[in-house]
Amino acid sequence: MQWRAYPDEENVQELRQVVEKYFHVYDVRAEDFMAFFIDLPSDEEETMHRFNHLLNALKARNLVPILRMINGEYVIMVAYKPPVKGKPRWVNISLFITTIFTTMLSGSLLFIEGNGGTFGDLVKEMFSPGNLFQGLVFFSIPLMAILGIHELGHYFASKRHGVAASLPFFIPLPPNPILPLGTMGAVISMREPIPDRRTLLDIGVAGPIAGFIVSIPVLIVGLALSSTVSLSELPQGSVMLGDNLLILIFSKLMFNVPPGYTISLHPTAFAGWVGLLVTAINLLPAGQLDGGHVARAVLREKHRYISFATIIMLAAMTFLGVGNWLLMLLLLVFLLGTEHPPALNEYVSLDFKRKILALLALLIFILSFTPMPVSTT
Repeated sequence: MQWRAYPDEENVQELRQVVEKYFHVYDVRAEDFMAFFIDLPSDEEETMHRFNHLLNALKARNLVPILRMINGEYVIMVAYKPPVKGKPRWVNISLFITTIFTTMLSGSLLFIEGNGGTFGDLVKEMFSPGNLFQGLVFFSIPLMAILGIHELGHYFASKRHGVAASLPFFIPLPPNPILPLGTMGAVISMREPIPDRRTLLDIGVAGPIAGFIVSIPVLIVGLALSSTVSLSELPQGSVMLGDNLLILIFSKLMFNVPPGYTISLHPTAFAGWVGLLVTAINLLPAGQLDGGHVARAVLREKHRYISFATIIMLAAMTFLGVGNWLLMLLLLVFLLGTEHPPALNEYVSLDFKRKILALLALLIFILSFTPMPVSTT
């Protein structure tokens, strides 16, 4: 989120009058930002209530209040936030339709048996009506439901708190036998800064919880359609998907796998597996990931320690051969970042309900995390 110093010092008194409707101002300084030194109410709920009213009052002027403590004094800094122009709705719709198509083709690939034949034979089978139908019903729809509801969880949580956000942008991926997903997931764009820690946590956990809830029935149905296969029948170099705790629990309850056998996942079960993997990755407590939102909301500035610990853990797992997390490390270090910006108002503590939500996010991460997602025989 971009903002800069409020440029018009001639309207200091007018702006002070706006701030004083909600807080007692005892000093004003105009340096890098327009800074109003204030007295905070003793009650946190009252502080949050007044700050949110001030936020809404300044929003119409494209201004943002930022509550900070400087040398033991509470200061409201007013910054100018340029208006964000969202993408037209047709972009979201086009990406959604394209991703439905690419995931359907990827699902069709999963129903093609054997590796024989030419490339033309493979394409012909992929576009056969029967395989396309199965790819759509048994893979594309379950996977898109998990990813879409995950992002809609963030979207509706943002709307509930009055924070402008875009609809989900799905990322299509051409179908291929190496990564037969048809998508790289989906994202939403936050168009306004997060007002406080409670809102940050609500928005951060809403997506993973929603996606996790959908992943469970998809996984159960997929496992019911799956079968066991002897490890000796698998060709050398066959791809093996790693287990997480939730899959181990359901597999134990639904299958009696004899020694030397493994479960051959039905494409629907594979969609559920992908959904859990995406949930776990998003809940890594680092940077701008959903888990990073939760860590910032719970730990404030101390979140950076757990962010660094996460990076060290992923690096150690990669180095020791437990799993190849190199790509995730590169994304965190060079794209998503290890730091998380604070909310506009961090001086409101988390209530009991939010603490339970944070613990629930941790439990979902533990159940969903797959240390070694992919290996080969």
